[in-house]
Amino acid sequence: MDSATSDRAALQATADNGLKIVVVGGFGVGKTTMVRSVSEIRPLNTEETMTRAGEAVDDLDGVHSKSSTTVAFDFGRITLDARSVLYLFGAPGQERFWFLWDRLFSGTLGAVVLVDTRRLADSWYAIDRLEHHGTPFIVACNDFGGPLHTEQQIREALDLSPDVPLVECDARDRSSSKYVLITLVEHLHALSVARSKGAEAALTGGQGAAAMTPERTP
Repeated sequence: MDSATSDRAALQATADNGLKIVVVGGFGVGKTTMVRSVSEIRPLNTEETMTRAGEAVDDLDGVHSKSSTTVAFDFGRITLDARSVLYLFGAPGQERFWFLWDRLFSGTLGAVVLVDTRRLADSWYAIDRLEHHGTPFIVACNDFGGPLHTEQQIREALDLSPDVPLVECDARDRSSSKYVLITLVEHLHALSVARSKGAEAALTGGQGAAAMTPERTP
């Protein structure tokens, strides 16, 4: 029996409320590893063994030891309560599979951009696509034991807005991956509260302006 799932309670077959989060990033940054570490079910992986034929199209700089790669997406699940579940989708990192990303982003609450600080430029496309879709996201730096960078250096390299959370993690560790997801959920909640307050302020301001407008006499 698989040790990663044997000690977890049996899951309900259905749920009333399904929430979706995607994990994106460059090639070999640990997306499959994160989904696998945090999912409470045996994750669905679409990994294939890498061959010499792919060397001409996949940039292996910095990931020479990588022997398999995601060719569609990774899928995992976390039960939130008796009626709600969180679905995790890991996007493929190679450029030749980027056309799948737009479909994966559909219906997504938010995203985790997983980065390898040794190859920060590989994350630019993920951030660009999320901003294009208007999808809220946070950035998580996966620990590969590379050179240390300050938070400011990483933010500048990725051109991150100050309000985008930036955290460190070890995608192999379940508790660390859960912390990343919790950070994203808290960020989404903060954005929702800010939008509600903004809408309330706009409504109140509009009513105040209407009250101050003098009535016209016929």
